[in-house]
Amino acid sequence: MSVAKRVILFCLGMILLSGCVHEPVRHLASDASLISPGTSTKTEVLTYLGDPDERQQTDAGSERWFYYEEYLSPVQRTFYVGRWFSPKSVSRIIVTFDGETVSDIQYSASESGEFEQDSGKPGEE
Repeated sequence: MSVAKRVILFCLGMILLSGCVHEPVRHLASDASLISPGTSTKTEVLTYLGDPDERQQTDAGSERWFYYEEYLSPVQRTFYVGRWFSPKSVSRIIVTFDGETVSDIQYSASESGEFEQDSGKPGEE
């Protein structure tokens, strides 16, 4: 087998294997069920969900924490060519606090881009 064929096969193998790289992910749908409005605290939310992806102060004086999770198929995770395939889906949790206690929690899932269309930027409402 010639050197050129070996290089091409090696490159193809690396592209295919790059889709197998696994990063730890949060499971927002199941983690959201662990949080109870009126009883859960900021410490519990940090324990279950970790640090938020975004924080926001509301005009009413409460605080919102935003968590996002993107789902990609193995083809979409493939180096370089993955971005050319169908849109990824996104899950979002918005946790609202009054002081140290959770007052509201919202979970939603949609195709990527829907959050931006609704409000201009993820997390702005």
